[in-house]
Amino acid sequence: MSVWLPTAPCTPSGCVEPARAATAVPRAVLRLTAVVLLVLAGVALLPVGRWIPAGPVGRWCRWIVRAAGVRVQVTGAAPPTGGLLLVANHISWLDIPLLSAVRPARMLAKSEIRRWPVAGPLVGRAGVLFIDRDRLRALPDTVARIAGALREGAAVAAFPEGSTWCGRRQGSFRRAVFQAALDAGAPVQPVRIHYRSAHGTPATAAAFVGDDTLFASLWRVVSARGLIAEVEIRAAIPPGTHVDRRALAAAAQPPADGCGREHPVEDVRRGHQK
Repeated sequence: MSVWLPTAPCTPSGCVEPARAATAVPRAVLRLTAVVLLVLAGVALLPVGRWIPAGPVGRWCRWIVRAAGVRVQVTGAAPPTGGLLLVANHISWLDIPLLSAVRPARMLAKSEIRRWPVAGPLVGRAGVLFIDRDRLRALPDTVARIAGALREGAAVAAFPEGSTWCGRRQGSFRRAVFQAALDAGAPVQPVRIHYRSAHGTPATAAAFVGDDTLFASLWRVVSARGLIAEVEIRAAIPPGTHVDRRALAAAAQPPADGCGREHPVEDVRRGHQK
């Protein structure tokens, strides 16, 4: 098992249920085209991404999700400014723009991406932090680089489960990334992501799990009707409130969806965004 990428038991055939209602094919094609164009526009701007204000970046991220036909509902207070570790459960490729819409951040990415033609150099210049998931000896250096970015006042976004889950089940947060927040004295901002249908029932159409292909997942999302992404910005965890990374990871772990634990009410200011 990889240090950074544990295996999740979720698979498309075992976890992803067919959508009860599907949109018309022409509309799905239009949605897919819009998503691709928006992503390509973002890729073209990657070299200057560090200098683009947070507002336009957040709006671009929300446009990607909306272009896919997914409504977005955000609750909770705005995250703090300055160095911040953003952490969330991981279900879908949609989680990346959703988390970036909460607060634009330097993402953690697997080191293999750095060797990709064209995309690798562009992503590197955009400030992405690369991690070597298969080398335990590289872990302290990765934690140190994350801590350095936090000390410089940057937000760093991570999915500590290390793998995507279907949303009805979830993995435990891996502890290593939380050591960076402890070392930097930075707050941790937990975010809970949940997908449901227009009828309020949990939806797995957005799940990108197992041997699922990106195109198959994209088509499933743009073909779904009434898919809603709920993003809960939970109460930030101030530095110094937990003595070690194990306790910090447990405090940031979101409650399970579906047949898991019930979701407690958070004492945060609520807002609504569509």
